[in-house]
Amino acid sequence: MSKMTKSQMIASLAEATGLSKKDTVAFMDKLADFVYKEVKKSGECIVPGFGKLVKAHRKAREGRNPATGETIKIAAKTVVKFRLAKAVKDAIL
Repeated sequence: MSKMTKSQMIASLAEATGLSKKDTVAFMDKLADFVYKEVKKSGECIVPGFGKLVKAHRKAREGRNPATGETIKIAAKTVVKFRLAKAVKDAIL
């Protein structure tokens, strides 16, 4: 199983679009910054063709320490979830 590194992805995108690697890196960084700010501000951000990032509140709950089996309390917290777009599921599966 091969994994594409960030630099390999940037090189591949730059070649496919005809942009320079520097411009491609700048675009990817700005896209990431935009998505982070949008999720923080409004609670969700749709990335067309990929899916949606959603900020969600996870309730407090009880869990177990796997080493000792002791019951512990897990505090409530805010998490970010990613929901895949139907187009991604259809293309991959």
